Amino acid sequence: MLILPENCRGLLKEPFGRLFSDFSLLAAELSGKKLCTAGDVVTARAVSCGILPDIAVIDGVTRRDEAVTPVFSGGVQLSAQNPAGTITDELIAALKEAYEKQPALVTVEGEEDLAVLPLIEILPGGWAVVYGQPGEGAVLCIVDAELKKFAREILSKFVRV
Repeated sequence: MLILPENCRGLLKEPFGRLFSDFSLLAAELSGKKLCTAGDVVTARAVSCGILPDIAVIDGVTRRDEAVTPVFSGGVQLSAQNPAGTITDELIAALKEAYEKQPALVTVEGEEDLAVLPLIEILPGGWAVVYGQPGEGAVLCIVDAELKKFAREILSKFVRV
């Protein structure tokens, strides 16, 4: 299990991609791209716009309140335990399996917030990753060598226990 030290939490406060306050503008950017969503709200918004993610990662909670589970039909249904502030080996295994068996929905018991980092490492270049930025909107990042390097740098600050 990887644990994000308290003194590093600020590293993830700023979006590491393009921030969209209007999901319909973001939806236009996703045409023709393989898509992974991380978060209940962004997944539900993608589905409501007629965009079915190839991989969706949710935890059933938004802003620490119960969320409406996005409708996600077809594909593989996976689950993983992942306490807040961590990235478990179980979560990483589920994300890898989701990539191999897409379309897939990964339901996290705990928190999915940090799943974007291992996803960026797992997914090949060109994939679109969309995650929620609480109170601001949705962030779009396109996987490339620079983004993978960024994810590795952040992950290197985690403590393995």
